[in-house]
Amino acid sequence: MFTTKKKIVASLVSGIVFTLTVFYLGLPALSVYSVGFWFFLTFVIAAFSWPFLLPSGEPARGKKRGKVYVMGISFKNNMPSRTALILVGVCVLPVLFCGLAALFSSAPLFYAKQYASVIDVQSADFAEDMPESTEVSNIALMDTDSAIVIGNRTLGPLSDVVSQYTINPAYMQINYKGSPRKVTPLEYNGFFKWLGNNKNGIPGIVMVDPVNSDAEYVPLSEPMYYAESAYFNRDLARKLRFSYPTKIFGSVSFEINEDGKPYYVVSCMKPQVGLFGAMDVSEVILFDPHDGSSEIMTVEKTPAWVDIVYTGYLACEKYDWHGTLSGGFFNSIIGNVGCKQTTDDFGYVVLGDDVWYFTGVTSMTSGDESNIGFILSNARTGEYKYYSVNGAEEYSAMAAAEGEVQEKGYVASFPSLINVSGEATYIMVLKDSGGLVKLYALVNVERYSIVATGETQQDAMRAYRKRLAQSGVGDDPTGGEEQLTVTVETREIVTLGGLPTVYVTAEDGRVFKGDLESDEALILIRAGDVLNMTCTATAVDGIFAIVEWEFAEAAEAE
Repeated sequence: MFTTKKKIVASLVSGIVFTLTVFYLGLPALSVYSVGFWFFLTFVIAAFSWPFLLPSGEPARGKKRGKVYVMGISFKNNMPSRTALILVGVCVLPVLFCGLAALFSSAPLFYAKQYASVIDVQSADFAEDMPESTEVSNIALMDTDSAIVIGNRTLGPLSDVVSQYTINPAYMQINYKGSPRKVTPLEYNGFFKWLGNNKNGIPGIVMVDPVNSDAEYVPLSEPMYYAESAYFNRDLARKLRFSYPTKIFGSVSFEINEDGKPYYVVSCMKPQVGLFGAMDVSEVILFDPHDGSSEIMTVEKTPAWVDIVYTGYLACEKYDWHGTLSGGFFNSIIGNVGCKQTTDDFGYVVLGDDVWYFTGVTSMTSGDESNIGFILSNARTGEYKYYSVNGAEEYSAMAAAEGEVQEKGYVASFPSLINVSGEATYIMVLKDSGGLVKLYALVNVERYSIVATGETQQDAMRAYRKRLAQSGVGDDPTGGEEQLTVTVETREIVTLGGLPTVYVTAEDGRVFKGDLESDEALILIRAGDVLNMTCTATAVDGIFAIVEWEFAEAAEAE
């Protein structure tokens, strides 16, 4: 017999156990702005309520006995009892409220203008905003797939590390000490490896140079004890939830500051429309994975070394609200007048000390594969700039680059964007089937038949500028080529943007430079050597670029 006292005890025990278990495992945000919270509340109410649906035993004298019990609900004359109806209604109410609130207070159908005004997009001039690239040597073009291939090689020689840890495949693009880098932490290689190593923590990170296509394992001065692969209270998500039970977490990015200290940068989300609509970043948490300490701040107060607060997917989604809903919801469905949307992917552009997302913008009424412009969105501040540049969309440019070397079967990565002679230009890498970078390619945005490739970024840039000049789009800064014979006074090797560059000073004072990576024989040049050289006819910043060369003695011997 289930007396009232027993039902109360059962209600409290089951409700408390269920609530704590689900909160510990599911980690829902305790916020009315979270859809998950309302479902969590529904199950909690059900956990506390179900004992009251159990039968109470013998019916009172003079009352008919209930004939059937289904799931604890008493049915009599094919109708549920009043208590059952009330409790079921109470359980359904939060979910019903959630659905209605989403419909009437958050749906684009009723609040299209609010969605469209979440961001402010400033029109800008591409040639003025984007610094012109005369020599390309420091643009990060490596995608995550290539970073994974290169990064995995770093742990091979480290037997004590590779046997206990694995590399997190979610490489983050950051700007580290003025240079682009992709970074990711090590992770515990399963539960039992965590049991054996959690006292020592995670000892290091992997840093990939996306310009030179190399990687290094970087030991940490202080190990990381909190991680995505840790368990129980050292699990990163659980530690964050217990520290901030009411916050709705968005992206979690792994970064390092200028001193190399690791942090997790956690975006906290808040709706900009109604209860659930237009979720956007409202605050940022900087979490120290060594000691579990953290600091929460507004987006405006985020330190300059932080690069990723807004993800590229969120940046594109917010622009799509702006571009499609500015003319109203029904216009976005039927008329599409003035509707614009981003293309399917995004790339990275480093300007100054910030990482910006770049993606093309197409018209919803356009059926061809072309852009009407593109946007840049600051990954830290959320600022937007729109550039009206008609031309090929990114995938058409990638196909044009692949077609230039179609016999090799190389695959193009998603491009970045640079300014060459005032021309918007896609720059990308061409990879082989193993994911290794083989060539660099540049494609003109407005005239994507202008394509150039090269084994190095410098070679590709040189060839592209010549193509521009031949097409009458830009001026060839080299002014053609010149043959001459020079006597070497000095030869120096300098690393620029991670690439070794040879500088040759002739006895007449002229300075020449060549790329050691593409021509290793340059290292053989010594003071006093006489060289037959083909170089650019015009100097850039007082320096001539070496196109071809040979020792004069070798030429005479032939």
